[in-house]
Amino acid sequence: MTTALEKNLILKKARTKDAGMIWQLLLQAIEKRRQEGSTQWQDGYPNPAVVARDIERGYGYVCMDETGSTVAYAALIFDGEPAYEALEGQWLTNQPYAVIHRLAVNQEVIIKGLGTWVMAAAEELCRQQGTGSIRIDTNFDNTAMLQILEKLGYTYCGEVYFRGAARRAFEKRLDV
Repeated sequence: MTTALEKNLILKKARTKDAGMIWQLLLQAIEKRRQEGSTQWQDGYPNPAVVARDIERGYGYVCMDETGSTVAYAALIFDGEPAYEALEGQWLTNQPYAVIHRLAVNQEVIIKGLGTWVMAAAEELCRQQGTGSIRIDTNFDNTAMLQILEKLGYTYCGEVYFRGAARRAFEKRLDV
């Protein structure tokens, strides 16, 4: 098994031609969550229409390795998240923020630390755009994502609701 630091990775905007591979990565993530006994992503979301919308709006980002293979996907949104307005808790900031949704990594070619690398690369993109914080939410039982958020210094801020289910919400201030 190689590590993300040993790979020559890039994070770039997804294009329409990437949609099929992105959907395959999301299917792997949906299955992984199901095998872990989670209800997260077991209700028809995300789906190919969500992927198409991400790409169309410029939210979709793919992580490519040195061979040109897509090894991860994330939606990085600079337009805010309406569900975050109803946070049960307190955000760290009141400034413009970016949102990370739908992070999925390749489950067939394991690259240790890939999810962390994608999150750190997204943080750097935010800094380059002058965005001072990132917000993200995840299911209560998504231990892999919760570990990444802890490792990268995200602060738990409360709960948000998507499709009737509570999710843990986090924010990280960025130095810009």
